Amino acid sequence: MKKAKSGLSPMDCALHYLTARDRSEYEMREYLDGQQFGEADVEQTIERLRELKLIDDAAFAEKFVQSRLATKPISRSRLWRQLIEHHIEESIVRETLDAMPDDAEQSNARTIAEKYCRQFSKLEPQLRRQRVLSRLQARGFAYDTSIQAFDAVEAAEEETE
Repeated sequence: MKKAKSGLSPMDCALHYLTARDRSEYEMREYLDGQQFGEADVEQTIERLRELKLIDDAAFAEKFVQSRLATKPISRSRLWRQLIEHHIEESIVRETLDAMPDDAEQSNARTIAEKYCRQFSKLEPQLRRQRVLSRLQARGFAYDTSIQAFDAVEAAEEETE
């Protein structure tokens, strides 16, 4: 195997690249190509990483979705786009998103609606509604889902008053 200018082998560079976070196969391939390794070295390294289960697009997609939903809930459509941007195969993306609970979309929308309803609580009701719906749609939620989430949060607030 050829060594990079830094004196590292393709496998050493790949392992170093994986220390920050998981990577998709595409990201790893692009990184190693950028390190000026030959195509054969890149392919050999990718294959070895697959054997060691250090590169696995299905596992990457699953962890990516879990991480996104835990830190900043977004819609399935936004998750779809983000996974496709990481060059994950559509079949893997479909499988990963199909594994999400059916109520996850509505639950995520409601979580966001609750946050922004609190944040915009001092606004006039119509402006508050407009801003909350705008934020939900910015995260990729459909208009109907956004309306349902906002209405559910508003109804819950009225019950507690």
